Amino acid sequence: MERPTVGEKRRLLIYLFCCILAFLVLAGRLVYIEVFHAPRWQEMAYEQQTRDRLITAKRGDILDRNGVGIAETQTVSAVSVVPAEVKEKEETAKFLADTLELDYDEVLEKVQQKVALVRIQSKVDTETAQTIRQADLPGVKVDEDVQRIYPFGELAAQVVGFVGKDNQGIIGLEAKYDDVLEGEQGKILTLTDAKGHELTAEQERIPPVDGGNLVTTLDVTIQQYAEQTLAKTVESKQAKKGSLIVMNPQNGEIYAMANYPSFDLNEPFTINDPELAAVWEGLSSKEQSDALNTMWRNSAINDTYEPGSIFKIITSVAGLEEGVVTPESTFYCPGYHVSGDRQIKCWRYPRTHGSETFAEGVQNSCNPVFMEIAERLGAETFLDYVEKLGFREKTGIDLAGEATGIIHELKNVGPVELATMSFGQSFQITPLQLMRAVSAAVNGGYLITPHIGYGIADENGNLTETFSYEKGEQVLSKETSETMKTILESVVAEGTATKAAVEGYRIGGKTATSEKLPRRSGKYIASFMTFAPANDPQVMVFLMIDEPQGVYYGGTVGGPAMQEMLQNILPYLGIPKEGEISEDAVVVVPDVTGMTMAEAKNALWQAGLTAQTDEGEFVVSQLPPAGQEVNRGTKVLLYGT
Repeated sequence: MERPTVGEKRRLLIYLFCCILAFLVLAGRLVYIEVFHAPRWQEMAYEQQTRDRLITAKRGDILDRNGVGIAETQTVSAVSVVPAEVKEKEETAKFLADTLELDYDEVLEKVQQKVALVRIQSKVDTETAQTIRQADLPGVKVDEDVQRIYPFGELAAQVVGFVGKDNQGIIGLEAKYDDVLEGEQGKILTLTDAKGHELTAEQERIPPVDGGNLVTTLDVTIQQYAEQTLAKTVESKQAKKGSLIVMNPQNGEIYAMANYPSFDLNEPFTINDPELAAVWEGLSSKEQSDALNTMWRNSAINDTYEPGSIFKIITSVAGLEEGVVTPESTFYCPGYHVSGDRQIKCWRYPRTHGSETFAEGVQNSCNPVFMEIAERLGAETFLDYVEKLGFREKTGIDLAGEATGIIHELKNVGPVELATMSFGQSFQITPLQLMRAVSAAVNGGYLITPHIGYGIADENGNLTETFSYEKGEQVLSKETSETMKTILESVVAEGTATKAAVEGYRIGGKTATSEKLPRRSGKYIASFMTFAPANDPQVMVFLMIDEPQGVYYGGTVGGPAMQEMLQNILPYLGIPKEGEISEDAVVVVPDVTGMTMAEAKNALWQAGLTAQTDEGEFVVSQLPPAGQEVNRGTKVLLYGT
C-alpha cells in the first residue's frame, strides 16, 4: 500500500479543518438560536399551529363634563368563515347571504377562498347573530364585535368626529384621542393542523383591553342650546353657514362648539346637501371626497376670516397698555380718516360721529378712532401686540387641523395697511384665535389655552387622570383688562351691542360686520362676541354668520341670538343675577387630605371644582380648606408629600 504523499496529507488536513470549522459554526449557531432566539421561534411555531380570531376591544366612551355619553360603544357580533372546515360551500354561502342580506356571489367567493379565516360581516346585531349560531354550520364562526354609536346624532358632529370601519378615529376628538379610546384587541386561539383543520374543540381566549373613557369640557345642554340658536339664525337669515363657540375665558374650557350645517355622526358618509345628494352617484370620487371633507370641516378652527370690528378690542388694549389713549381721550370723527394718500371711511359715512371720547368711540365702533390709535402706536408696536396676543400661532386646542392667522409682515405694513388692520380688515384669523385674545383682554391679561379634553375616567365614572393646561403668559396688565371690561360693558349697555342685553346681568360685548373679498361683492360676515358677568367673566360666547341675506349688520343679525344664548346658559351655569346669590353657583369644598392626588382630583371634580396639584403622591393640605363655601368651578390648591 502506497503511503499518501505530502500533498495528499495537506489536502486531508485542510478538509478535516473545514469539517471541524463547519461543525463549530453549526454548533455555535444552534447555541445562538437556543439561547437568544428560542422564545421567538417558539412564538412563530405557536402562531403556525394556531388560528387567531381577533376580538375587537371596547372603544372608550366620550363623555360630557357631567358624565353624559356623547359617543358610546355597544356590543354586537362578527361573522367569519374557516373555508377549510365548510362542507357545503354553496348552501353555507346562501344561508349567510340570506340571513345577513348580502350578495350571494360575493359571499360564495369569500367562502371558497383558500385562507385560514375570512370575515363575512362585521357589526351584526344580536338577534341575527343568534340565528346564525343556532344554525351550527361547520366552519361558520360568530365572535364578539363592537359598534360605535352617537346617541345625539348631529350634536357637535365636527368636534366629536367619528370612526371608520376599523374602529379608528377619523376626525375630531375620535381622532385626536384615538390612543386613549381604542384599547387593545384580544384573540381567540384554536390549535390547527397544517391544512387549517381544528385539532381540538378547546380554545384559548386572550381578552381585549378596553379603551379609556374621555371626559370632556363639553356640556350637552349648552351644546344643544348653541346648535338650536345657531340653526335658527342661519336659516332665518338664509345664510351660507355659521359657527358658535361657548368658552370659559378664565381657563379655556370649551362648553360648546357648534357648526351649521352639521351632519349625522351615525351616517357620516351621507351627504347633508340635498342638491348634492340628488346627483351624488354622478360625481367623481374626488368630487365626493371634497364634498364630504367640506361637510366634516370644523369652521370654528379650520377656517380663517377677516374679523372686522371685534378686532378693535385688540387695538384698544394695545393703545391702553402703551398709554397712547385713556378712556377719556377725545377724538373727532368727520366720517373718514386719511391714511397715507387714501381716505378711509367710517362705517357711518357720510354721517359722522363728531366729537367723542375713546370709550364712546368703542361704543360707536368708530373706525377713525382706531385708525388714529394705530398711528400713535406705529406699525412695529401694533404688530408686537398682534403677535403677543397669539395671532401668529395656533391656540393649542386639542383638535386636529387648526389654522393660523394670515398676518402682514412688518415690511409690508404701510399707513393704509396699518389703518385697515386697526379695525379688523386686510388680514385673516380663526374665530378661536379671536376668542383667545379677547379672553386675555377681560381675564386679567392671561393668554389661556382653549381645550376640550378634561381627563380619563374608568367604567364607574371616576377620574383616573386629569389633563393639565398652563394658565399662560400674562400679556396684558390687570389694569388694562379692568378698563377694557368696563368699556365693553358700556357697548352692550348703550353702544352697538344693546340687543345682547339680558335683564339682571352685566354683559360685555362687541359686534362686527366684515365685507368678504372681493370687495363690493355684497357678501358679508356678521359676528358678535359677548361675555358675562362683565365684572368677572365666567363665560364667553362668539357667534359668526357667513353671508346673511337682507340686513347683515353684526348687532342686528347676532343680537337676538346672543341674547337668547345668554338667557339660557347663565342661569344653567348657576351665574346669579346682579345682587342675587345662586345656590347652584356655590359648593362646599370637600376634605381631600390624606387622599392620593388622583383620588383628590376626582373628588373635587365630582363636587364641581377643579384642582391644581403640587409635587407628591398624597395630599397633606388644601386651599381653600374643607367645609368652605366657594363658587362652582373654583380651583383648589393641593399640597402633597
